[in-house]
Amino acid sequence: MQSMTQESRPDPKLKSKASANAKSKVRVGIDVGGTFTHAVALDAESLEMIEKVKVHTTHTAREGVAKGIIDALQLLLAKASIEPARVAFIAHSTTQATNALLEGDVAAVGIIGMGGGLNSFMANLSTQVGKIELAPGKFLKTFHRFVDTTQAPKDEVLVTAIDELIKQGAVAIAASEAFSVDNSDNEKRVVELARSKGILATCGSEVSQLYGLKVRTRTAVINASMLPRMLESANMTEKSVREAGIKAPLMIMRSDGGVMDIAAMRERPILTMLSGPAAGVAAAMMFLHISDGIFLEVGGTSTDISAIVNGKARIKSGEIGGHRIYTNTLDVRTVGVAGGSMPRIRTGSPGDVIDVGPRSAHIAGLRYVSFASGPMSLKSELIQPFDGDPKDYLALIDSEIEPGEEKPEHTTRYTLTPTCASNYLRLVSDEDCAKGNNEAISFAFDSLSKELNTEPKKLANDMLTLATSKAENVILALIKDNKLDRSMVTLVGGGGGAAAIVPFLAEKMKLRHKLSQHSDVVSAIGVALALIRETVERQVVNPTNDDILKLRDEAQTAVLKMGADPASIEIHVEIDSRANIVRATACGATSVTDTDKLKKDLSDEDKLHLAAESMHAQSSAVSLKAGTDHFSVYGGKVMASKFFGMLQSELNPIRVIDRSGNIRLQVKDGDCLVTTPSESGRAINQLVEMHSQWGDAGKVIPSIFLLSGPKLVDLSGLMDASQVTTLSAPEVEKLPADAKVVAIASIDR
Repeated sequence: MQSMTQESRPDPKLKSKASANAKSKVRVGIDVGGTFTHAVALDAESLEMIEKVKVHTTHTAREGVAKGIIDALQLLLAKASIEPARVAFIAHSTTQATNALLEGDVAAVGIIGMGGGLNSFMANLSTQVGKIELAPGKFLKTFHRFVDTTQAPKDEVLVTAIDELIKQGAVAIAASEAFSVDNSDNEKRVVELARSKGILATCGSEVSQLYGLKVRTRTAVINASMLPRMLESANMTEKSVREAGIKAPLMIMRSDGGVMDIAAMRERPILTMLSGPAAGVAAAMMFLHISDGIFLEVGGTSTDISAIVNGKARIKSGEIGGHRIYTNTLDVRTVGVAGGSMPRIRTGSPGDVIDVGPRSAHIAGLRYVSFASGPMSLKSELIQPFDGDPKDYLALIDSEIEPGEEKPEHTTRYTLTPTCASNYLRLVSDEDCAKGNNEAISFAFDSLSKELNTEPKKLANDMLTLATSKAENVILALIKDNKLDRSMVTLVGGGGGAAAIVPFLAEKMKLRHKLSQHSDVVSAIGVALALIRETVERQVVNPTNDDILKLRDEAQTAVLKMGADPASIEIHVEIDSRANIVRATACGATSVTDTDKLKKDLSDEDKLHLAAESMHAQSSAVSLKAGTDHFSVYGGKVMASKFFGMLQSELNPIRVIDRSGNIRLQVKDGDCLVTTPSESGRAINQLVEMHSQWGDAGKVIPSIFLLSGPKLVDLSGLMDASQVTTLSAPEVEKLPADAKVVAIASIDR
């Protein structure tokens, strides 16, 4: 946004440096955006904001975006007077992997394909991926050699293949063998030999444990192509962090919303693709505690939109150049409209607005009227910002300049934007970073409406109607794709332009909404709060309970190795029966923060009112169903209509609210049982038997959730009660014998 190009206003919600505990530990998050790199420092105990800064993202610097990360960190520490020893956690997102793919700035890769026996012929063909299209007109060049592994190949054979690829122009090596997910010894030998020669290398079994040689090879090749640039940037950033005296592990944002340590990033830089949008979604889950909603991160040029269901972001398989790869990314959908989008105008009597965006004021070199210092004498002009753009984008210039007269270089040119329109309609609060100069905004809308022979309020409404329609279509698709109940959906706005889009859109769609505190730096907050994350997936036909537990333990071990506190780790296992994939995702914090201390406990009356409001029910129709030391479970009764109101059925919605008043789980229709650790398995079996349904695919069990101590354990996505009870056992085994455990079933009628 244009407001972000100026010094930020003093934020009354920031802790003053005088009141901040000079000895408290600090969490640092750095988010690399397209225009600016934002950095925040949060108190590690209270999670209150201590300081925030921004610098220009250094795309063109020799050091790349690493320079901006370093500059932002140094400015943050100096401005907040933070001693390096106080930094307990530091993480950053990066646009480097994404930019490298979009711009084709990657290394040529030599592929050593391998296979033996009857698999040799197909392995040879499947590992020849050829020239990979990364973006329109941008390609990754590959070279190929095949080694038959019917007998274990000698080192000299592998070295010869590596040398031949290097002579052809390969800068990095990717080793890929048929069935290496079962035995990766040959791939690892290739990597070791390449690295011994000073060549960066990766192998298929490092990037994925799924079958599918061609896709696995393609993923390994793309990963290898990123290694030179990504490692250079990572090494530079880590060196600067250490030279600053910070000893905390340096974490990197992943594309699935978690973080990994720098050692893991050095092996799989491909996991950082799209980590920028992932940071905002992480903030929605960790900072805003959204359980079911649509998160819109609104910038100046574009808006990233994603769905959150049961407190988890939606994940999809990654794609490069239209081809599938074995890596997971958040399902983030981007539209070319935001707080700074320029309107397109049809002149005449009356004239009107015909579109908003995708060109933005910032990119076109114009300023927002919102942030002008006072009323101006402005005259409209239709411009073509760049070759290929329409010629009817609105610019506002000094009306004292005669038509056709050459404009002085110092002449400031403005435009109206959704930010201006939202301010005009009084949709922006005084505390929001998008709050503008009402006098200048009113003057501009009055002037333009007279030129177009229309009303100022209609002009502002038309602008926002056109702008928000692009986001509305995406939101409707996300609600449909994720089978969300509209009555439980909240639109959540983050980013500097959130107030320009979200309030008007929510009113238009008749949905609840809220805007993030510190919305201009919400992504940096998400980076600072993101959990260490690892996903382990295997293809297993008819997995046994032992298979499932093995994957669960493997995922847990991975995040423990990266520094996650054992008490904070949560693991979700899901089974894709169509693809025979078992997937275990573990998340954990580097240190446990007692979130119960972050806000005062909400009273029972307030929590009841919150639950009733969420259910769209009267408080008298809602009651406390169960309670633990950490959660309150509320149930209600509502009538739902089907078949155009001809049939009605009674639903039993459930809301789980934590002590601080965050709704942690929303269930449209459910049931719950209060039990003890030793009896929790029996309670789960009871709920499964009571609420399972039968269909063409056989028995379908309800989604099960467990309140165990401070954890809300997600046991959905499993096939039968035995799997659910097997995975629930490790979650309750360390609880006191008399502890309350609540099992909840979500029923899909």
